Amino acid sequence: MRRPNTWATKISQSVDKESVDMKMKLFAAAVAALAAGGAYAQSSVTLYGVVDAGIEYANHQPGVSGSHDVVRLTSGNMSGSRWGLRGVEDLGGGLKGVFVLESGFNVDTGTSAQGGRLFGRQAYVGLNSQWGQLTLGRHQTPLYDFGLQFDPMAISTNYSITAQDGGFSSRADNSLKYIGTFGGLTAALLYSQGANTVGTANAYQGISGEVPGSYKTGREYSASLIYSGGPFSVGAVFDETNLGNPTGANTTRAKIQRASLGGTYAFGPAKVFAGYRYSHALDNALLPGGTLANGTVAANVSNLYWLGLGYQLTPALSLTGAAYYQDFRNTGADPWSFVVSTDYAFSKRTDAYFNVAYTKNKDGSTLGVSSGGPGSIAGSGFGTTNGSTNQFGAVVGLRHKF
Repeated sequence: MRRPNTWATKISQSVDKESVDMKMKLFAAAVAALAAGGAYAQSSVTLYGVVDAGIEYANHQPGVSGSHDVVRLTSGNMSGSRWGLRGVEDLGGGLKGVFVLESGFNVDTGTSAQGGRLFGRQAYVGLNSQWGQLTLGRHQTPLYDFGLQFDPMAISTNYSITAQDGGFSSRADNSLKYIGTFGGLTAALLYSQGANTVGTANAYQGISGEVPGSYKTGREYSASLIYSGGPFSVGAVFDETNLGNPTGANTTRAKIQRASLGGTYAFGPAKVFAGYRYSHALDNALLPGGTLANGTVAANVSNLYWLGLGYQLTPALSLTGAAYYQDFRNTGADPWSFVVSTDYAFSKRTDAYFNVAYTKNKDGSTLGVSSGGPGSIAGSGFGTTNGSTNQFGAVVGLRHKF
């Protein structure tokens, strides 16, 4: 029998091994190159949202005969129900591309909120870097962001500072917004040439902007500074919104100006809130709440004050109390509103709440407990009860975040 050529076999095996090793090295190099490319241009899109619904009782409904009471299923009591997409792409050198598309909806009816808009809460695209974020689209205004931090109820859809002034939940179409954080200081700027391009020529909500030959119509600009350090935070914000021609008068200069100061201080499980807001309606603009139940325009200047306390009773149970008082200049129609909120967290995503609220009206004031309800003026609580009539409301509900 012929013996195999051992030397030739060893050479062949060595060549095959070197070939396999070379292929593995090339494959590893290719994977490393792809990984390096992915690290340079990483991107992600996140789906998120809130579903919030409850059952509310409220008395003294306007224009209703009989008991004047109502029991109803309501959507978005503590947080507006929504779903959204948030995206970010790393462009290298500390620069990122960002976008947000956020759609509000009503759980009780399944319809879109914010006047039927598809992405009525927010819709913007922009760039983010170490110097801040600049975006274009539809934004929450700096006044809204300010309220989220300094309103004891954190701009709850119902039973919060928005009942006294719907401007604290305002958004702006056709806007550019800048936000920059430097240490404990956060600065925000917003400019819009047409803050509201959906809806009607409502005296309180503004009219469509970007009108040729009338650059002031629908214009809004706003700025804020907020400092947070340790247990203490303080902030200031200014907002001016041009309403176009809200009353039929021959003017396109009608506008509402707002300026606000706020502060919080946390100690142990408690947190104290305090704030002040000045509002002035100019050039035939109408101030929300400044028109009485009989249609008389009583005031174009108001001062709004608030005070609140939040307390974390247990890791799962929190309590919040707030009082709001608005003084309309040269009139006795100065309403109070009071809120007590109880929230129990089953988990980080699901919680239950029980809130009660009460408004005290006089001299023709029409403030109700819920903002943005039927008859509401500019998304506030004004117009949601009969003139000089106090209102009580209570809501129990469930909220889930995803």
